[in-house]
Amino acid sequence: MTDEVALIVGGGPGVSASCARLFRQEGMAVAVAARRPDKPALQTLAAEHGVHLYECDAADPAAVAALFDQVRDNLGSPRLVVHNIDGRVEGIFRKTITEADPELALATLTNSAFSAFLTGRQAAQHMLENDLDANGKRGTIIYTNASAAFKGYPKSGAFAMACQAKSGLAESMARELMPEGIHVAQLPIDAAIGWTQEDGTRAHRLAGTSVDDNMADPDRIADAYLFLHRQHRSTWTFEMVLRPWVENW
Repeated sequence: MTDEVALIVGGGPGVSASCARLFRQEGMAVAVAARRPDKPALQTLAAEHGVHLYECDAADPAAVAALFDQVRDNLGSPRLVVHNIDGRVEGIFRKTITEADPELALATLTNSAFSAFLTGRQAAQHMLENDLDANGKRGTIIYTNASAAFKGYPKSGAFAMACQAKSGLAESMARELMPEGIHVAQLPIDAAIGWTQEDGTRAHRLAGTSVDDNMADPDRIADAYLFLHRQHRSTWTFEMVLRPWVENW
């Protein structure tokens, strides 16, 4: 077992993949959990970087509890946990409040905010059992969020609810757990995230191809996550908003 284990809940080719690669480069044992760990991007992480893959529905309390137990038994207790789940479901995009399907709105809340609660709950339970390191710390919990965490856009009510619920959860956890040696932070990303495609360009499925760094680079987002994890406890950051230099905010 290694001294430092990172668990990323929510796996894909963007932020999760970039975090997994960086954390491995830093010598951590890395686990990535996803509903479909057979995704090509995740299989590449396992084959080329030694990332451990786990199947998990992060909105299922029993599945999340089992995930943390499996990671602890296989690799050791996590000292870094990243919740990286957007939560939006097909059919909820760009819907007015009168058009939005209540069941899809509930699914968005469940996939995003409730899964964040379940992940944070298990992370806290396991980290509180960790010994304090040289920096007086037991672990780091990081939530990926969006600009909807602090501003509700038109035709985006369900996503705004989910993001602001996640933001409130993170703030409550930070106030509760930081005195116990657990750093809790959230990162609202106010940008389209363009990850590297097979042709070498960075692109987003809706925003197109990145030009002149007009989209957030997931590798640079991963740098920010690692920075937060390595922060000294005398200056822990709770919220770090990331946006490209050309973003209109």
